[in-house]
Amino acid sequence: MRILVVGAGSTGGYFGACLARHGRDVTFLVRGERAKKLRQQGLVIHADSGTFTLQPNTLLATEITTPYDLIIITVKSFALPGAITDLRAAAGEHTLILPVLNGMQHIDTLRREFGDDKVIGGLCKIHATLNDKGEVLQMSPLHQLCYGELDGSNTSRIQQLDQLLSGCGFDNRLSSSVQSDLWEKWLLLSTLGAVTCLSRGNTRQILTSAGGETLLNSIFSEGLAVITASGYRQRPAIIAAILQTLSNPETPMTSSMYRDLQQGALIEAEPIIGDLVDRARQHAITVPLLNAVFVNLQVYLRSRQAES
Repeated sequence: MRILVVGAGSTGGYFGACLARHGRDVTFLVRGERAKKLRQQGLVIHADSGTFTLQPNTLLATEITTPYDLIIITVKSFALPGAITDLRAAAGEHTLILPVLNGMQHIDTLRREFGDDKVIGGLCKIHATLNDKGEVLQMSPLHQLCYGELDGSNTSRIQQLDQLLSGCGFDNRLSSSVQSDLWEKWLLLSTLGAVTCLSRGNTRQILTSAGGETLLNSIFSEGLAVITASGYRQRPAIIAAILQTLSNPETPMTSSMYRDLQQGALIEAEPIIGDLVDRARQHAITVPLLNAVFVNLQVYLRSRQAES
């Protein structure tokens, strides 16, 4: 099965390299500068288990000549429109598209662009980043890739995908409830992103501040109310586990959005926070804290744009 990984950043670079290292037929769809760097120095992975270097197959959008069997999309949400344009020639009649993005907006976008039958659900759990050399740095042992049919069915193609992704050096998980998994990851990310960006600190700093725990719990409750109104069927044990994880001051956490903000980079404000605010409005739910966070992030993005 021919695999096209769209993006070779911390997520695409890590999982794509693991797949290629274990004999899978992997090509990375990248832009010019990234392609040049990868061809010069290889794709370097500083994994929790040790460092390895891969000489990856890379491709520019203009070089696509035939469809791929599997397309794994790993770009951030603000790069998705460009990625869709770039990968269109790689999506054939029987291509399976596995997006690994935050939030839920991208599912509808990809289904509109490529058809409901081609898109499955996917999410990853990994703490990784690119260092100043463009090398992938895994920051904890966590490295899970989860996937499944959006309707929960156990199709032959999803079984084939599960076999393809097994035994490749990371934790792969076939889920019969990937829709719920996606809602729950969004609940965690939006709460963590909102509270850290608004407070400009990690969860330990927040939880040990007067009113910090109340702030976190209130943001969490707003997000839960919105996703429930949007179709999420609550799984109480998982909801409680998410809140417990966020509320533990012994394990300080920051969100990737907060880290990007601190570095003056682009942030995923719309799919992580803005979409929740929009859905709250549609369902007549009051979300003053999420609204405040979204205003804050929009001001940041406009200031960043003005400076550049």
